[in-house]
Amino acid sequence: KEEVGNHLPDNVKKYLAKNNIKLYIINATNIADEIGLGNRTNTILQSAFFKISNVIPYELAVEQMKKFIVKSYGRKGEEIIKMNYAAVDRGGEVEEVEVLREWADLNVDMVQKDDAPEFIQKVVRPVNAQRGYDLPVSVFVGREDGTWEHGTATYEKRGVAASVPVWNPDNCIQCNQCAYVCPHATIRPFVLDEKEQKGLGEEVALLKTQGKQFEGTAFRIQVDVLDCLGCGNCVDVCPGKKGQSALEMVPITTQYDNQKNWDYMVQHVSSKAHLVDTKLNVKNSQFAKPLFEFSGACSGCGETPYIKLITQLYGDRMMIANATGCSSIYGASAPSTPYTKNEEGKGPSWANSLFEDNAEFGFGFVIAQASMRNRVGDLMQKARKSADFSDSQKELFVQWIENKDNGEAVKEISAQIVAVLTGMENEIAKEILSLEKYLTKKSIWVFGGDGWAYDIGFGGLDHVLAMGQDINVLVLDTEVYSNTGGQSSKSTPTAAVAKFAAAGKRIRKKDLGMIAATYGYVYVAQVAMGANQAHYLKALKEAEEYNGPSLIIAYSPCISHGLRSGMGMAQTEQKKAVECGYWSLWRYNPKLEEEGKNPFVLDSKEPDWSKFRDFLMGEVRYTQLVKSFPHEADELFEAAKENAQWRYRSYQRMANAHFGSVDAETAKAEG
Repeated sequence: KEEVGNHLPDNVKKYLAKNNIKLYIINATNIADEIGLGNRTNTILQSAFFKISNVIPYELAVEQMKKFIVKSYGRKGEEIIKMNYAAVDRGGEVEEVEVLREWADLNVDMVQKDDAPEFIQKVVRPVNAQRGYDLPVSVFVGREDGTWEHGTATYEKRGVAASVPVWNPDNCIQCNQCAYVCPHATIRPFVLDEKEQKGLGEEVALLKTQGKQFEGTAFRIQVDVLDCLGCGNCVDVCPGKKGQSALEMVPITTQYDNQKNWDYMVQHVSSKAHLVDTKLNVKNSQFAKPLFEFSGACSGCGETPYIKLITQLYGDRMMIANATGCSSIYGASAPSTPYTKNEEGKGPSWANSLFEDNAEFGFGFVIAQASMRNRVGDLMQKARKSADFSDSQKELFVQWIENKDNGEAVKEISAQIVAVLTGMENEIAKEILSLEKYLTKKSIWVFGGDGWAYDIGFGGLDHVLAMGQDINVLVLDTEVYSNTGGQSSKSTPTAAVAKFAAAGKRIRKKDLGMIAATYGYVYVAQVAMGANQAHYLKALKEAEEYNGPSLIIAYSPCISHGLRSGMGMAQTEQKKAVECGYWSLWRYNPKLEEEGKNPFVLDSKEPDWSKFRDFLMGEVRYTQLVKSFPHEADELFEAAKENAQWRYRSYQRMANAHFGSVDAETAKAEG
């Protein structure tokens, strides 16, 4: 209480004093942790509000809050009710802090002075400070079309976590799994050369980097303390050495000094991604800079790690059409933009149309890009017939035409073409250079949740997949409409409780992947990062490289599920889902059929069905059913298990089916 004044900014002190505001404090974070509510402080703070406001007698407020606790959480069990009762009672521990009169006379410079770009200082910060209406029209000159700067989220540094991870190098095996699963890209591996190492203090721990390609360098796992949301997913997946984790969650107050090390790393340590094949394995992938960082997604979000990895592998040439929903809200809530650029100034372009037409919207990207790139190809064909171009230039044009649909190959060729045409006075060369942004093949992605893909946007999605064009779709499957509050979708499984399915879903989950696979020319994968990290990476590579429509359905634990172990165990929850048969891992790759192989590959092994009920009991969306409809719960849980078994057996039949070329089968029949 006595130290509060030492931590308040002068502008806050001045405002409090000049406006005669009373200041109260309560350590709601500690209280919530002691009670067992984790990071949920809302009930404590609500009780504290009634304690100090005198809107109604405090005793009456406590009585009414407890009544509504029963109404709101009654179905979630007696333990939840007791914890919230305790939260109400302890909200009365609020204390008043004296606001000193001399604070009113403090000299305060309200302008934050740093080297942030002009757009951040003149637009982003005023909007974040809720002064957007004060902005003059002039600050938007040049942005009349509504485009927004990349990477504005990096300037927020909210510092909202109660606990953050701290790295113990003695237990680290340099696997980079912590970075792979981080929902907010706030823990990363850095590789430092000798010069970069000298810029760090002697107390900063470093390891010798593993791998011949990194000889002479040092390795460090660095945490961004002020952007971390403290979910603990990194600690959950860390294998450590001999059972000893290399990561530990500690109070954020003990780690503020570590922030300067993060700042040094991102400002002065160059990317070493070029030293490895970042698409080869999980470890290598994390040496690539995430081009999706510090989003506003929930702590422990199960969706964002999937998006982040795509940007690490293909973000420098990526275009995204995003359906309205969680992924659009944390993906671009002005003025915060988590999509960012790499050291070369390249990053994903992003746009959102509506909820229902996202697939069609993304398909428009494909058609437009194809049209413009065909124009480039025509110009190169014309240049090949012109005497103004050298043989070496013409050879580059041939290489471009032959490889224009190979995203990685044409990227290198395009850079060479720009280099050799720059400065030429020839009109064809000038026109090709004017179309420079179309030289590289774009990796076009459509993002959305199950509410969009399974329900409202399904007609459009089906149409776009059927068109056979080169487009990639990522469905972030939370099995409910997450952004609108947890309503049931066709992805919601049997027995799950959701809004509009309060008595438990009575019909089985729609198998979107199998529907898409029936076309025969659509690449489809069903993944769960926490169950098999390498599987998602493999599916992602295959989908992007496939010259046709691709669909990846990603199991994404959500706060709507009510994980009893908490969202810090979201990755483990995915593993449990696959182990018990609740979710299956598989790929349908039409390329395999061209080789005379079965295109369907079942990647998850035979489940342990005895764990199925235990998995359901680990999530409130299922345990609610036991409280509300105890007589029907067992029947529905059994139906859910039978549906999962039926689905898995159908996958097994497909995976085990004899598969050969049509001609071979016909010859065999005729013989």
